[in-house]
Amino acid sequence: MVGATHFLLGHHPKTKEHIVKFGPCAVDGTKGTLGRDDCRRFWIQICKLVNIMAVEVQIRMTLDMAGEELVGLRRVEMAMNFFSGIKVMLNVPSDIHGQYSDLLRLFEYGGLPPQANYLFLGDYVDRGKQSLETICLLLAYKVKYPNNFFLLRGNHECASINRIYGFYDECKRRFNVKLWKTFSDCFNCLPVAALIDEKILCMHGGLSPDLHNLDQISNLRRPTDVPDSGLLCDLLWSDPCVDVKGWGMNDRGVSFTFGADTVTEFLEKHDLDLVCRAHQVVEDGYEFFANRQLVTVFSAPNYCGEFDNAGAMMSVDETLMCSFQILKPAEKKSKVNSGISLFGSTTTAKPGNTPAGIKADYHLWVMWVLVNDHDPSIVRFTIKSIHHSIL
Repeated sequence: MVGATHFLLGHHPKTKEHIVKFGPCAVDGTKGTLGRDDCRRFWIQICKLVNIMAVEVQIRMTLDMAGEELVGLRRVEMAMNFFSGIKVMLNVPSDIHGQYSDLLRLFEYGGLPPQANYLFLGDYVDRGKQSLETICLLLAYKVKYPNNFFLLRGNHECASINRIYGFYDECKRRFNVKLWKTFSDCFNCLPVAALIDEKILCMHGGLSPDLHNLDQISNLRRPTDVPDSGLLCDLLWSDPCVDVKGWGMNDRGVSFTFGADTVTEFLEKHDLDLVCRAHQVVEDGYEFFANRQLVTVFSAPNYCGEFDNAGAMMSVDETLMCSFQILKPAEKKSKVNSGISLFGSTTTAKPGNTPAGIKADYHLWVMWVLVNDHDPSIVRFTIKSIHHSIL
């Protein structure tokens, strides 16, 4: 029955222990999870890439090895197609867009894996100055905790888009084009939708006129680029619109817009309670549509440094109670010390603050702690230290 999902605004429930289950394996069509040894091997591979990239002297070696190192990660992503039947308490952030310090704030508020589960809705790169730090940390968590950490594909996880909006230029400036191509191959393997407790459908964009059965999502072939039209395109690009009934043209020039009637009809047909999506900047970080049958979540506050929007992260508990953690927009301030870099300084530190190069070592240490299976509390302390030093 539509409406069984509840909302609690302004309250964030305490994180609890839980188990994540996910659906069919896209490689061979079987059910189940990856083995511990496989996950550890893939984790070691991606962390080798991250750590080697941090040493400028070995950049050429890294770029030569990049294709081989990410093969393991691609296998992890290919083994997870449509996340069906997730029955957990988890946090659902969305667009990060290279705003690495805000990603650290999300982890500070929501908790660290594996104590906290996460389902990210895409758009990790472009626009912001630290796409490399952002995607590397997310991929590291993904491979280390595949049963607690889920990454969906956004429309910016596409070579034709991030070639234009910043990620390509960042890779080329700080490393070279081959690294960008390696990430593009990885993005082509990402899944595009998730189903929480058979009731909350999550994706980056929105609904599609070609989506008649949820099995169609499971049957999408990967790796694949994003086509100009069709189901995959719509899941990453479509938008709700209050002025539309049924389906309408999209001002983006790609995919469609859909009205509240379309959302209601879709939920009733598939016995769902809620559609959770991202893809649009909203003032308060989240915004309801169609009588709270759809919610847009956007997690990048002060988007691009040009908007005064808040960021938000949705949390879902075992009873499907949905709450929202808000990241308030920062006050207007000098661009000095606006960001730091894992692979080298991107800004000048304010007088009296720790130099950006030293802060970069803190970020590298977070990765190193994860690699060596140290106490998560150490990572939590480290992330808090980084966050406070940034602010």
